[in-house]
Amino acid sequence: MIRIALSRVLGMLVVLFLVTLFTYAIFFLLSADPAVQICGKNCTPEQIEQIRVNLGLDLPFWTQFWNYVTGLFTGRTFMVAGSPVECAAPCLGYSFQTSQMVSDMIVQRLPVSITIALGAAVLWLIGGVVSGVLSAVKEGKFLDRFFAGLTLGAMSIPNYVLALALQFILVVALGWLPFPQVVRFSDDPVQWFLNFLMPWIVLAVGYAAVYTRLTRANVIDTLQENFVRTARAKGLQPSLVWRRHALRPALTPIVTIFGMDIAGLLGGAVITEKVFGLNGVGKLTADSITANDQPVIMAVTLLSAFFVIVGNMAVDLLYTAIDPRVRTGASA
Repeated sequence: MIRIALSRVLGMLVVLFLVTLFTYAIFFLLSADPAVQICGKNCTPEQIEQIRVNLGLDLPFWTQFWNYVTGLFTGRTFMVAGSPVECAAPCLGYSFQTSQMVSDMIVQRLPVSITIALGAAVLWLIGGVVSGVLSAVKEGKFLDRFFAGLTLGAMSIPNYVLALALQFILVVALGWLPFPQVVRFSDDPVQWFLNFLMPWIVLAVGYAAVYTRLTRANVIDTLQENFVRTARAKGLQPSLVWRRHALRPALTPIVTIFGMDIAGLLGGAVITEKVFGLNGVGKLTADSITANDQPVIMAVTLLSAFFVIVGNMAVDLLYTAIDPRVRTGASA
C-alpha cells in the first residue's frame, strides 16, 4: 500500500510540473505583453521596459520559468513602484490588474468555492445514488420511467438558465430565499445555509442526473452477475442480497467519478459563481480572463490541476482499499 501511494505521489509531481511548464509556455509565447497592459496607452517605451525589468519579463523563458517554479517553494521578490515587495511561498505571482499577490486573492476566495462544491456534492451524491437505486429496483415500472424523464430534463437545462429561473421563483416571486451572498457559518448558520442553498441546487441538478443513470446501469448489471444469482439461489432475503452482494460492487465505480467531479469543482464553479455573484475562485477566473490578468489565470489553472490530480490519486488509493483485486494487480 505504501509503495502504491509513493508511486502515485511521484506521478502527481511529474504531472504538476508538466502542467506548469505547458501553461507557462502558453502565456509566454501567445499572450500580449503584460507591461503594455499595466502601463496603459500613454506610456513611453522606457516606462514599459522598466516595468518589464521590475517583473522579470525581460529574462529568457527558462529563467522566468525557473523563477516561477522556485517561487512556489521559496517565495519571490517583485519591484513595485521602485520598491521591493516580498511574495511568500507559495508565490503564485503578482496580479497585473489589482496589484495584489495572487496567492492572497485565491486564499480569500477559496472557502466560498469549497463550500459550494462540498454542499452541492452532498446533494447530488445522495439524490443521484438513491434515485438510481430506486430506478433499478423498479426497472421498467412507473418510478423508473419517472426518474428517466426527470434526469433527461435535468441534463438538458443549462446551469445559468436554472439559476435565473430559481432566482425569479424563489427570491423575487415567492420570497422564500434571500439572494445569495457570503455569510460566515459562525455568524449565522441558518442564513449561511439559506444563502448557499440555491447555488448548491443549481450545481447539483446536472450531476445528480448523471449519477442517477450511472447508478441505475451499474446496479442492473450487477444483478445479472453469477454471485448475485447464487445468493438468491441460496434463499437469502432480497434486502440482504441487495445490501451485501449487489450494492457494493455496483457503487464502486461511483467512487471514481465522484472523486474526479468534486476535485474539478474545488477549482471553482465558474458559471454558478458568476451568475450568483459569489466571490469564489470561479468568479475570480472569469473576471481575470476578461481582464487578461495572466498571473491569476495561470494560478487558477495550476490550482484546478492540483485538485484534479490529488483527487485522482485519492480515488486510486480508495479504490485499492475497496477492491482487493486492484491491490493484487498492482503488486503483481
